[in-house]
Amino acid sequence: MAISATDASDRVEQLIVLTERLTELIAEEALAFEERRAHDAARHIEETSKLANVYRHESARVRANPRMVASAPLAQRARLIRATEAFDAVLARQGRALAAAKTVTEGLVRAIADEVASKRNTGAGYGQGGAASAPASATSITLNKRA
Repeated sequence: MAISATDASDRVEQLIVLTERLTELIAEEALAFEERRAHDAARHIEETSKLANVYRHESARVRANPRMVASAPLAQRARLIRATEAFDAVLARQGRALAAAKTVTEGLVRAIADEVASKRNTGAGYGQGGAASAPASATSITLNKRA
């Protein structure tokens, strides 16, 4: 999917709209992660994925051929630059929110695994030569919504 523009000004305007919408969606996702509502972050995942793909594709096209936007008015190109800067800031914010959510999730999984391992029956078994065998290490577990 690509932008179908009539001229440079039209292309820049469409890029601005695309960038602003993508920024809005990613800001909503970041807020959901920051407020520990990860399930809400997936609400617009399909639209975000499609728009991100178009953005990636169009950015590469413009980077490869800057003449595609060069004849657009300077004020309009400046709006695109500001929209792109806002998008970059939101991406950084989302990255921090995702890293924090990942840390919390990994900590919870580790705590659960450690608790399961501590509750295991660690009967005194004997190994080769009559030596006590080492306790088993924690193994991974799987959780689902029905559990």
